[in-house]
Amino acid sequence: MNMQKGGTVYIITNVHNTILYTGVTANLIARIQEHREKKYVNSFTAKYNVYKLVYCQSFSTIEEAIAEEKRIKAGNRTQKIKLIESINPSWKDLWEEVSKW
Repeated sequence: MNMQKGGTVYIITNVHNTILYTGVTANLIARIQEHREKKYVNSFTAKYNVYKLVYCQSFSTIEEAIAEEKRIKAGNRTQKIKLIESINPSWKDLWEEVSKW
């Protein structure tokens, strides 16, 4: 039996929306919690105080999510901003919504 686990691509930023970090995870709530709590103190996101969830998209397989993460990372900042604003024009923190999933 092949149990496939889905995945989610996400983009987080800092309070001023100046730094963008794109990631992928099988457990969005746990992963964003780690960013918010600065679990990995020497990480890029902890160093630059990047924790505000502004974009996320779920996929039925982790492989699809990883492919989308690579596609997003290959793009430039303008493309990432367009992607964020396509679902979140006001750049609000989506954590409150997502944490209730």
